[in-house]
Amino acid sequence: MKKLFQLNVEGRNRDRLLDASKHEVRKYVARQRRAALPDGVDYWDFACRFGPTETEATDVHFSTLIGLMDEAGKAGADAFFVSILGTRGVRMAKPQDASADSRSAQANRVLHSQL
Repeated sequence: MKKLFQLNVEGRNRDRLLDASKHEVRKYVARQRRAALPDGVDYWDFACRFGPTETEATDVHFSTLIGLMDEAGKAGADAFFVSILGTRGVRMAKPQDASADSRSAQANRVLHSQL
């Protein structure tokens, strides 16, 4: 999805246009997440870009996208550009580190001392 959302439209409330743009983004993401996953893929990830225009858009994390839209609306921007592309995500196992082992050993000692 690549779209330039206008916030100043004659006869339309600016806040409602901002809400409608956030709703459209959420609806697109929900529809993409319902799509069947290809073999070897664990989840849908999203590559997002945000900016005042398509040429000035920068890469952002999906979790910050709605907040950036709110900030643009509060700053009085006339429009903003959003690009969301679904990508394949594969979960990676977290590496075991010594501090995690020591925390679990410490928790077991505390648990057994209470018994």
